[in-house]
Amino acid sequence: MSPKRLWTVCAFLLLLAPRYWAQQKPERPYWFALEQGKLAFRSGAYGEALLAFEDARAQRRSTYTRMEEDLVALLSISEVRRLGDNLELIETYIAGKNYVNAGRALEEIYYRIPKTNLENSAQKALAELGRLKDYPEAEYWIGETYRAEGELSIAIRQYQKAYEQRGLLENPAFAPELLYKMAEAHRLRQEYTEMERRLVEILAGDSLWSEDTDSFVRNAMTRTLETGGINQFMTLYRYNNAGVLRAHTLLGFYYYATGRHSRAAEHLIFAFLIQNTILIEELNRIQYDYSFTTINELIDTVVRMSSLSAYIEEIEYFKTAYYLGTAFFGIGKTKAAQEFWDYLSRNVRAGEWRGRAVAQLMSPYVEKALEMP
Repeated sequence: MSPKRLWTVCAFLLLLAPRYWAQQKPERPYWFALEQGKLAFRSGAYGEALLAFEDARAQRRSTYTRMEEDLVALLSISEVRRLGDNLELIETYIAGKNYVNAGRALEEIYYRIPKTNLENSAQKALAELGRLKDYPEAEYWIGETYRAEGELSIAIRQYQKAYEQRGLLENPAFAPELLYKMAEAHRLRQEYTEMERRLVEILAGDSLWSEDTDSFVRNAMTRTLETGGINQFMTLYRYNNAGVLRAHTLLGFYYYATGRHSRAAEHLIFAFLIQNTILIEELNRIQYDYSFTTINELIDTVVRMSSLSAYIEEIEYFKTAYYLGTAFFGIGKTKAAQEFWDYLSRNVRAGEWRGRAVAQLMSPYVEKALEMP
């Protein structure tokens, strides 16, 4: 080959090289793309984050589609078809014949799904691969990105997709948070009926609430507050379920704002109980010899601790107590209402809610909520 022709061939190969290596470059794993998206999101680069999250979703689907194709190809072999739907026999065949890709597909299924759930069925294993194509974490983060950009309707659809795929969440306990995200987006869009529906759905997982179908516990709590007061109530009852606290609080405020005082009181009793239980248990953790005596002593202790003082602001502790008392007044339980107002009137840290409580003690009335929750 002449030097000139050799130079032409080399130049042509150099031109092709970048394209060739780009094609050979391995695609980034779907979980890595998701983490890159989170970094971009947290730095405010929402466009970059959205591309990364969509890439993560696409890569996950591509990964499991390839595994599905590998398993289908194996199951199509005549020798394998004669084994029927027996997954154990098929697994033995894979190992004996060294079908690497099909073997990896089964390993991935066993990693994600308890083997007993497959009931020794190759078809069920194949169906699980189809289901594993979904990526709820990516759907959630896509929703978060649209929320950050003010596209709440799209964000809600994404949260809904993630919730529908909640069986695949790496952290199953995150599922209620998806409902909270939808509820908050509906609240911001003033879609209160939808907000209520999502919050009620969260409470379906609260056994003490959902299993008390005849309202026995709720009625008992109400009677204790009405006859024995707040201190006896907190002595008799404890309930630490922080996961449903916000749902009870928001529903209580919502029902009060819409004039449904009885329902508001039911939810705010639970909210108040959970709030104080968390505070008492945290004090028990910090001070091994702490024991509850009175609600005033509890709050006096709490407000001296910066972390707990910030927490009572975050959970709208004094607002909860005020509207619980006012809801009681709305259903004719004046004694319980006055005890809550008296409690708030003695607490300087209650701020606005102290002032309202003092006004109620002077001249009680059914206050109309100034705004929705």
